[in-house]
Amino acid sequence: AYEVEFPLVEVLEDMERTGVKIDTKALSELSKDLQILLDNYTNQIYKLSGTEFNINSTKQLQEVLFKKLGLQSGRKTKTGFSTDARSLENLRGEHEVIDLILDYRQVSKLKSTYTDSLPNLIEPSTGRIHTDYNQTVASTGRLSSINPNLQNIPIRTELGKEIRKAFIPTDKNHVILSADYSQIELRILASLSGDEGLINAFKQNEDIHRSTAAQVFMVDPKDVTA
Repeated sequence: AYEVEFPLVEVLEDMERTGVKIDTKALSELSKDLQILLDNYTNQIYKLSGTEFNINSTKQLQEVLFKKLGLQSGRKTKTGFSTDARSLENLRGEHEVIDLILDYRQVSKLKSTYTDSLPNLIEPSTGRIHTDYNQTVASTGRLSSINPNLQNIPIRTELGKEIRKAFIPTDKNHVILSADYSQIELRILASLSGDEGLINAFKQNEDIHRSTAAQVFMVDPKDVTA
């Protein structure tokens, strides 16, 4: 605690005070683009379902999907049949409106959670967003972030990447550096266990998962598919 946790307190305080700069203009433009997408999805959903309704209303969505369109209902809830993400995923392929509803929800969440909300969280006196880092909350020992959570900015979709681009350096004399440990847990495992195979694989700069698979299935590493 004294050697690791306490020294980190000052670092985290510095990070919280410094905050992060946001390109509000870029977020505003993206928000407009997302609204156009939502309008398009809405019109397509109305067309395919044959009626206009509030897509965000669970009750109305239940009516359209399970009564009007007669789709196979799944999990039951207090208000009827579930329309949560998992239930809709199970309905994929049953009707093309399902894909559109899932896409609509994804875009709607990005818009409300990020492009519309982040600019309102900027501290006027600094012009930045200041999150709170939790040092001892996650059971794994990792940091977590709240008010707002800046550790869940999406990255897997193109739209998510656009949101990430709105996090910018202080000025032209600064950069945002992206760095990651390469397979840190397995390197620790190799060090602690002294396993020759693991150590050698790392020394040879091999793909550790490929070389492990090759050994397990007794094939040449080049025959292991991605």
